[in-house]
Amino acid sequence: MNTLLQAVQVTKRFAGITALNEVSLDVAPGEFVGLIGPNGAGKTTLFNCLSGLTRFDSGSISFDGVDLSGVAVHQRARLGIARTFQRMELFTGMTVRQHLLVTDRAHSRSGAMWKDILTGSKARRDELQRVDELLDFLDLGADADRDVAALSLGRGRIVELARALMTQPKLLLLDEPSSGLDISETEVVIERLHEVNRERGVAILLVEHDVEMVRSLATRVFVLDFGTRIASGTTAEVFGDANVQRAYLGGVS
Repeated sequence: MNTLLQAVQVTKRFAGITALNEVSLDVAPGEFVGLIGPNGAGKTTLFNCLSGLTRFDSGSISFDGVDLSGVAVHQRARLGIARTFQRMELFTGMTVRQHLLVTDRAHSRSGAMWKDILTGSKARRDELQRVDELLDFLDLGADADRDVAALSLGRGRIVELARALMTQPKLLLLDEPSSGLDISETEVVIERLHEVNRERGVAILLVEHDVEMVRSLATRVFVLDFGTRIASGTTAEVFGDANVQRAYLGGVS
């Protein structure tokens, strides 16, 4: 396979504690990859290194053939990397549509986006077209003009996904998108992620504790434990590994 994202022997230490120990990982264009492991395994640290929030100590990370060493977060976003966080990051007092318009203007660098949006500046036809297309794609049309504070957590997660997609990413880094959701809300998120991956061809790297969610979405899985990669392979291979089952999945087969 061609490689979109490649991390090679990435190491990160904090005050003498090794959070990542020569971790390697890769994602191909359009691929859906899972990253699992217990709390403290290093998953979020790896995400932070991939997205540029944390500088790693050694190793290398490249994206679409570009060495990401020294590349800032916003520059990585412009290259095609988008990320969501375990803790939902939406702005109360803004509607769903405003969230997407602000993101679109930030991505296109079309001026004083916050001032324009928050003071009621009329959106251009092309901006509204892009926003409405994504609202329809993710079934958010009914909530388009609602304050995000009025949405359920499940709908808020879909808004976060929409905001990430407004940057037209090649790769989505999703950190625990089912966190705090009930079963029905999780099913909706799974369905939307399937659609994003299949219909838009966006590659996805998913950190998730919900084993069944990872099973249903990922074609390959990497497993971390205490900052070290201990298993990788197809989803069936990893979830069929007896050591992985005993250590992380409670004997799930």
